[in-house]
Amino acid sequence: MEKTELNRRSPLRALEQSLAGGLGTGNIGVVVARTGIGKTAFLVGIALDQLLRGHRVLHISLGHSVEKVCAYYDEIFADMAHDHELADVWQVRLEMERKRHIHVYSDGAMSTERLTQALEFMRQHADFAPATIVIDDCDFANLSQADLRGLRALAAKEGCQVWMSAITTREAKVTNDGIPEPVAHLREELAVILRMAHDGNGVHITPLKAQAEATPGSLKLALDPKTLLLVRE
Repeated sequence: MEKTELNRRSPLRALEQSLAGGLGTGNIGVVVARTGIGKTAFLVGIALDQLLRGHRVLHISLGHSVEKVCAYYDEIFADMAHDHELADVWQVRLEMERKRHIHVYSDGAMSTERLTQALEFMRQHADFAPATIVIDDCDFANLSQADLRGLRALAAKEGCQVWMSAITTREAKVTNDGIPEPVAHLREELAVILRMAHDGNGVHITPLKAQAEATPGSLKLALDPKTLLLVRE
């Protein structure tokens, strides 16, 4: 299978369709789940989908080393390539790696100011401007609406979309429409909120918030816990 066909058949086309075309430039989407459910795998799936389209991706990790993040990409891409008998695997992998940058903040702290500096450095020294930024394991409990407004403004200026992950707990407060903390108090600044949860049969992805024109009820998406690949339900 050619990479264009692989991308066309991706389960993420279902996510795009349910979101009326996708997240969109200048918007922030977040996937929220308890520890160990597969948030990083989801973000890597988003990133790989963008890379297969030829778009550039900046992956920011606040909880993993560069080696660990690379291992996620390698494992998930290898399973994807094997399952779909992808042609020219090594060439496709090389092309994707050239369009991907990984930044790790070992202190676990990420701010709009630090991100702005990183983007400026990459633009000046590597001629790199991402279409998608993924930020893994961000501490939403310590973020304010002003923080996310700043991030949204930066994304709009840079012409990119931002996907993030957040950790919730069994004891977390939940709004009447099912949005858990630590993201519920920031919902006004988030265009899309997805929940990942294991029900004993698998890991299911459920939209909790989407753009006004979206049809989130149509989304049937899950994560295969064995391969970490996104699949249609």
